[in-house]
Amino acid sequence: MTAIFGPAGSSEGFWKKYKASVDMPKYLHELGLDAFEYQCGQGVRISDSAGEALKNAAEEHGITLSLHAPYFISLSSVEPEKRDKSVDYILQSAAAARKIGAKRIVIHSGSCSKISREEALILAKETLLNARKAAVEAGFEDIVFCPETMGKFNQLGNIDEVIELCALDDSFLPTVDFGHLNARTLGGVNSKEAYEEILDKIENRLGADRLKVFHSHFSKIEYTQNGGEKRHLTFEDELYGPRFEPLMELIAKKNLCPTFICESAGTQDLDALAMKKYYLEKLNDQGG
Repeated sequence: MTAIFGPAGSSEGFWKKYKASVDMPKYLHELGLDAFEYQCGQGVRISDSAGEALKNAAEEHGITLSLHAPYFISLSSVEPEKRDKSVDYILQSAAAARKIGAKRIVIHSGSCSKISREEALILAKETLLNARKAAVEAGFEDIVFCPETMGKFNQLGNIDEVIELCALDDSFLPTVDFGHLNARTLGGVNSKEAYEEILDKIENRLGADRLKVFHSHFSKIEYTQNGGEKRHLTFEDELYGPRFEPLMELIAKKNLCPTFICESAGTQDLDALAMKKYYLEKLNDQGG
């Protein structure tokens, strides 16, 4: 097994060649990529027929699919109704993942702007466990929940909090968004040492098996001193990080095989390919 790479959503290059998301697997295969994250950020809306078509196309072209659950999920809302609604959104996402043949759903951790981080984490744990219980009861036990690290200061979802969420159930995997972590630490996650510290935390808390196959997002992200994440950039940006090269070197050296989803602004396909090519070079250098 090796790491796999692909974009989140449809890039500028895709729309220049194709007109429908069902063509995405073919496009990515032609580029030399092997993963795609289907976006349900604004709500879960995919018909049975469209889901089946995408699933078949992905299987035909060897593309591994994941799904991003709605952005408005808030595991840590102080309002019980919103937490219950978040469970519903997660179940909708699991059903959509099943339609398209995806095994992983990425879930935002929530906010802690109105309460302490400790209180927010307690609520998020409860909501995520409720969602897992409901998913199992609905027959979605094979769908893997992937709580995501977040980029703004007032959001729940630093690396320690996401690891705590994943520790609730052996099936959970962290979505480590290295751009988000770099943004919320104002440039603190942009070196091999910083990357290794994150990987070590995952292994120490969740075990080598989950570290081996963790989920990841990667992009360069502009941030502000007061809030953290501001906007996604492309790999052409030289002012903000993080750099992907030290991370790819570590992934190859440690023989890990995560899924890397690139979230660059419009060039997510080409930037994912740059990551993959560099990773394969490093893997070949060590005879991998």
